[in-house]
Amino acid sequence: MILIQLMLLLLVAISGTAVVFARDPSTQPVGIGFFGLILTVMFMAFRAPDVALSQIVIGTVGLPLMILLALAKMRRDAQQRETAEKRPAKEGPAR
Repeated sequence: MILIQLMLLLLVAISGTAVVFARDPSTQPVGIGFFGLILTVMFMAFRAPDVALSQIVIGTVGLPLMILLALAKMRRDAQQRETAEKRPAKEGPAR
């Protein structure tokens, strides 16, 4: 059991480092979700099932979903700004 726990701790350290060094915003939520899944397995190995259930909901599903939704909204707003800048400004009524 100790060997499994040590291996899981090593996986947590590696995946956490990978999330920190991920530069592409679209790959970061996937890395965070994977990190949350490894943490869930680690909590189960350390016999903390209540914490593992919370980690599944928050760390594996909730946080990556919020990040993906925020990225989608930022991209949509940027596209709307670009299209607004390309359109010519409406001129006032001719006198």
